[in-house]
Amino acid sequence: MYKHCIKRSLDFTLSLLAIIVLSPIMLLVAILVRINLGSPIIFKQRRPGLNEKIFTVYKFRSMTNEKDESGEFLPVELRITKFGKWLRSTSMDELPQLINILKGDMAIVGPRPLRVEYLELYNDEQRKRHNVRPGLTDLSAIRGRSNVSWEDQFKHDIEYIENLSFLLDLKIVIFTVITVIKREGVSQEGHITREPFRGTN
Repeated sequence: MYKHCIKRSLDFTLSLLAIIVLSPIMLLVAILVRINLGSPIIFKQRRPGLNEKIFTVYKFRSMTNEKDESGEFLPVELRITKFGKWLRSTSMDELPQLINILKGDMAIVGPRPLRVEYLELYNDEQRKRHNVRPGLTDLSAIRGRSNVSWEDQFKHDIEYIENLSFLLDLKIVIFTVITVIKREGVSQEGHITREPFRGTN
């Protein structure tokens, strides 16, 4: 009942309330992004969602658009600014995903939406992560955040799907808030966020 009926209604209601309550903060962040990083303010990227349906995910920009002589973007390490690092460490860059939740692309809790190019790298077990809507936060967020290995990430995703319930969602939300406040596991050692997924050996 919760998975198929209540969860979506709850996501819609809470995301709408969050957008209303947090709109002053979102406006302030948008202004700061414009001042520090320029336009566009919103970063958009295609990601696979429920049943691998592709949607556009929204985030506040956290990097510059600097390019090399050939017109290619510079490495992430050279484009991320001090402001951008702060934005990511506080998860403020994720706030526009409330719109994704409102639209039905995402849920408050669910496996994080990953890159489209990863789809061809998943094995049958890992692909199950798309049996539910992707989430703003997930089980891995309270078990190490970006420091979680890809193997453990997918194990957590499947564990979440198999045990999905209101109490589990509530637990993940509460502990996510604590993790974000403590700014734990923001990035993987040696990476701005985490190393790319290259498939399972």
